[in-house]
Amino acid sequence: MKYLLYILLWVSGTVGAQELTLEQANHLASLPLKCLQQEYPNKLGQMLLDSTEIQSPKKLHPTFYGCFDWHSSVHGHWSLVFLLKRFPNLANRQTIIQKLKTNLSKANIQVEIDYLNKKHEKSFERMYGWTWLLKLQLELETSAEPFAQELAQNLKPLSEIIVDRYIEFLPKLLYPVRVGTHTNTAFGLTFAWDYAVHSKNQLFQQAIRDNAVRMFAKDENCPFTWEPSGTDFLSPCLEEMALMQRVLPEGDFLIWLKKFAPQLFSKKFSWEVARVSDRTDGHLVHLDGLNFSRAWNLYGLLHRYPKQFSHLKALADFHFNFSLPAVVDGNYEGEHWLASFALRAFEEKK
Repeated sequence: MKYLLYILLWVSGTVGAQELTLEQANHLASLPLKCLQQEYPNKLGQMLLDSTEIQSPKKLHPTFYGCFDWHSSVHGHWSLVFLLKRFPNLANRQTIIQKLKTNLSKANIQVEIDYLNKKHEKSFERMYGWTWLLKLQLELETSAEPFAQELAQNLKPLSEIIVDRYIEFLPKLLYPVRVGTHTNTAFGLTFAWDYAVHSKNQLFQQAIRDNAVRMFAKDENCPFTWEPSGTDFLSPCLEEMALMQRVLPEGDFLIWLKKFAPQLFSKKFSWEVARVSDRTDGHLVHLDGLNFSRAWNLYGLLHRYPKQFSHLKALADFHFNFSLPAVVDGNYEGEHWLASFALRAFEEKK
């Protein structure tokens, strides 16, 4: 009943996709806070060489063991840093900071580094977990909070490994992965690009830009009607658009976009939201994430190019509003990660 009441209250306030309020921030923070140090259920992405590597999730990943899997834990940490930065009076502030400090200690990060440095784990969390880790690093580095600056320094050696891993791997990726799930290449480069720009790492920027152009510059007529696939939580078309929006000069990007997604220029463009038949199914609930992915990319496009794309705001709001109530439906299948996707949409919505 409490979830139904909360949903009704939230929906009543989402006409036009409202700004993030303190009340909503407190609830969204409660979700990663609840699972940040919850070890089970857990899905490990581990490759076993022998029986000595069979360990508990917390022992393997003392920083990122909660929230079901490694990458969800990473963006759960990002969610809390993001919210603390924007709401200094967030409820449970000191508890949140203490949990972040515990998880992101130097000692715990060193264990994560040792794990990634195993020869047989070079592809661990490539590139979905990688890009979220760099987003967390960026959020910590741009926070004025003393605790965040300390944790940014703790996390940086792990992030530097990820940066090196991108630079090494991208030239080897001869063909992009275009699915709407974790291995989507375009999404795997978006937050990475943002961190490369923030950190003024020219080599990293060049690696992302050159390989993005190599893989995507010739793409035309993205098949919007192929979305959604059954368990997508990312929009393949719009994530590619978001990456090219980052790496191309404005004029070149608009020329590219007219070939890649000409329908977006039409004021009559519409797109049905993705509908979830069973939110207790951990894969089917992905489709709520797809609605957020579409929303944040449409917001990003129309904010940068308001003259050409202001007509897309209603469509972005529609997708955003449709899945926002699902974040509070009480099912762990969605709760352990959907708050991060909702906050990412709030971030782009501005």
